[in-house]
Amino acid sequence: MTLRVAVLQMRSVNREYGENIKTIIKYMSEAKRNGADILLLPECFITGYDLTIDNDSAITEDDLAVLCEKAGELGIGLVATALTKGKSKLQNSAFLIGKDGKILMKYTKVHTCDFADEKVLESGTEFKVCNFEGVKIGIMICYDREYPESARILMLKGAEIILVPNDCGSMRPRVQALSTRAYENMCGIAMANPNGKNAGNSCAFSPVCWDSNGECVDNTLMLADAETEGILYADFDMDAIRIYRECEMLGNTFRKVKAYAELLNEDIQYPFIRE
Repeated sequence: MTLRVAVLQMRSVNREYGENIKTIIKYMSEAKRNGADILLLPECFITGYDLTIDNDSAITEDDLAVLCEKAGELGIGLVATALTKGKSKLQNSAFLIGKDGKILMKYTKVHTCDFADEKVLESGTEFKVCNFEGVKIGIMICYDREYPESARILMLKGAEIILVPNDCGSMRPRVQALSTRAYENMCGIAMANPNGKNAGNSCAFSPVCWDSNGECVDNTLMLADAETEGILYADFDMDAIRIYRECEMLGNTFRKVKAYAELLNEDIQYPFIRE
């Protein structure tokens, strides 16, 4: 079984919800023609990454009806991203829509960038995994991927593939980190980032880092340049990934959990204290 992920490297237009949805539908159709199972969008694609939007103007599940209908019509999945309506403040969310047009999962960004404009957001409180066409998929958004705990928890919840809507620059170390997340958790990873100077570099990595003879293999499935706009494709060989996960020593196989209590310590000490 192969899971083909279409990764859109493109910047949407702030506040142009209707135009952005038309763009998504265009690329859903293109991705389907090219045999993709699911289309992954960059972060906040429907609304644009415009944090001056007020909570009442943000997206709700009802606003995704046209995308859900198109997903069902085409038979393709979609990770739809937007600033969404929270209890009192905006959320930064991703919805996983199935091939039948039903919303399978809403994930709200846990690691909001509280040192910057995202301090106005309402953070999510949990990482989630759901079943998509027989594959267990988890989502983490942009700054989530800076914390190895994000991918680790998704792996512990059963994720086989982690999809990452993203919107930031200085991508080289971040791409390297995603390759490491795939390696250490034995999960496939795909990331979509808007194109532009010092941006782009959308990528996908297999968790399979050596063959059956123990020889290292390149786990890069796809790596874009900074400025190319459009869809890129990553094919995850789920049969090979599952065989690898059943016999290799990473993931959750030999962890020493009793030594990890400090991970739940909320104290922040120098040099990590910030105003």
